Amino acid sequence: MTALKIAIIGAGPAGYYTAEALTASPCGHTVDIIDRLPTPFGLIRAGVAPDHQSIKAVAKRYTATAERDNVHFVGNLALGRDITLGELRTLYDAVVLATGAGGDRKLNIEGANLPGVIGSATFVGWYNSHPDFTDLNPNLHCGHVAVIGNGNVAVDVVRILAKTQEELAATDLAEHARPGLAGSKITDIYMLGRRGPEDAKYTPKEIGELAKLERARVLVDPADLPDASLDGTLEGPAKKTVPLLREIAANPRTDAEITIHLKFYARPMAVLGEDSVSGLRLERTARQDDGSVMGTGETFTLDAGLVIPAIGYLASRIEDVPYDPSQGAFINTDGLIEPGLYCVGWARRGPTGTIGTNKPDGSEIAKRIMDEVQPSDKPGRAGLDGLIRDRGLKAVTFRDWTKIDAAEQAAAKQGAPRAKFSAIDDMVRVAKGD
Repeated sequence: MTALKIAIIGAGPAGYYTAEALTASPCGHTVDIIDRLPTPFGLIRAGVAPDHQSIKAVAKRYTATAERDNVHFVGNLALGRDITLGELRTLYDAVVLATGAGGDRKLNIEGANLPGVIGSATFVGWYNSHPDFTDLNPNLHCGHVAVIGNGNVAVDVVRILAKTQEELAATDLAEHARPGLAGSKITDIYMLGRRGPEDAKYTPKEIGELAKLERARVLVDPADLPDASLDGTLEGPAKKTVPLLREIAANPRTDAEITIHLKFYARPMAVLGEDSVSGLRLERTARQDDGSVMGTGETFTLDAGLVIPAIGYLASRIEDVPYDPSQGAFINTDGLIEPGLYCVGWARRGPTGTIGTNKPDGSEIAKRIMDEVQPSDKPGRAGLDGLIRDRGLKAVTFRDWTKIDAAEQAAAKQGAPRAKFSAIDDMVRVAKGD
């Protein structure tokens, strides 16, 4: 088979796993990975919690792919701003959308638009140095915070809010977030789920970390937990998380600066406040025989000066690409949007699975492309380079990225792995040696 010229939009895990599978072929396919940021690796850099450095180590695998002769990273090139999807399709035999799901699923209740309601994608981006969220100024001087959701992202947010300066020192937490978190006045963090503990999506590792925080205690109401005799019927993460929660409930700490309240069977009904958030009104729910939950009609309120919904992510829409708002992903058939246009990862299936889930997904899409797409005389990278040159754009290569990487590591303090740039202009300046 003659080599194909393929563009992948998005330099996160899905993009790199797809590129890895495509370029493993002996046919010599060439892949250009395009991203609007000057930095590769997507949520590995800007989504994974800064205190989970072992997870971020997967970037070494993506680096190995990026350094292949037939793979090129083209950073600081934004779809819709610098180039259109239509233009890319005239340059390449196939285009793959690996744009992830970077938008917050909205909390659809009264008061959800009040200042002080900050989606988890935005909040995580703020403490992870994502350039879009550098100027966020979350209210960390309030006493109480409510985090809505029972997944790993919710736990990450709770953990970062509860950690001490010393616990955060050896992380790549955004430098602009350190003063605010260090001066936090938070005493109580509520993590709220409308379902019970057996339906929670977090992993045992994540929930276990909360119980080991230096200055925080975790409270769980034993009445919310299923009877221990039912543990043998539990499935998935609940096999380990429910017994762990039972252990936490039976041995609460009495001395702590911060209390983490894991509250189940609590459905948010309204965000309270006039000019800004002052609390939440919730309805108690009850588990039904079929495993669903229903409202009981009993309501209660919680004080909160900051509300962080962690209820899911949405892929960003792209002009002329069919989109399913219910899934938060592009409409596709097994990754195919239309001939020559594909999607992969969260852009394909919505925000489900782990980082590793993207590997078989990328391999599947790579195989489809190689089976379905015929090579042409389209210019590929040569055409893209000409367009970049003609428009005076400052695209960042992978070699350029290594300069940013080195500068961040050199600036690290107190045992941190790096001090990340959060401004695109600064990254480009370092990348280009200006």
